[in-house]
Amino acid sequence: MEAVVTSVIAVVGTLLGALVAGLLQYRLTRRERVAVQAADLRRERLAAVTALVAALAEHRRAMWVREDLRLNDADRAAYEQARATSHATRAAITAPLTAVKILVPALAEHAGTAARATYGLRHAADAAVLDARRTEAIEAADRLVAAAADAL
Repeated sequence: MEAVVTSVIAVVGTLLGALVAGLLQYRLTRRERVAVQAADLRRERLAAVTALVAALAEHRRAMWVREDLRLNDADRAAYEQARATSHATRAAITAPLTAVKILVPALAEHAGTAARATYGLRHAADAAVLDARRTEAIEAADRLVAAAADAL
C-alpha cells in the first residue's frame, strides 16, 4: 500500500511540476510578446514623428522659396515651379500627420500646431513677415520634437 501511495504522490508531483513549468513558460512567452509589441509600437511612433518633422521641413523650405520668389517678383515660370513643389510638399505632410495623430494622440496638438505654423508661410506680406513665420514654424517643429522625446 505504501508503494502505491508513493507512486501516486510521485505522479501527482510530476504532473504539478509540469503544470507549473507550463504556466511559467506561458507567462514568460507572453511577457516577451508584450515587450516585442511595445518595441514595435515605439518604432512606429518614432518613424511617424520623424516622417512628419521631415515633411514639415521640406514644406517649410518649399514655401519659403515660393514666397521669396513671389515677394521679389521673380520670373513667372520659376514661381509656378516653386508653387508646384510647395503643393507636393504640402500633400506629403498629410500621411505622417495623420499617423502621428493616431499613433501618438498625446502629440496631436503639437503636430497640428507645427503643421499650421508651416502652412502659415503662405501669403506673407513682406520678407520680414516671411522670416518671422519661418522662425515660428521652426520653433513649433522643435517643440513637437521635444514633446516627442518626452512621450517616447
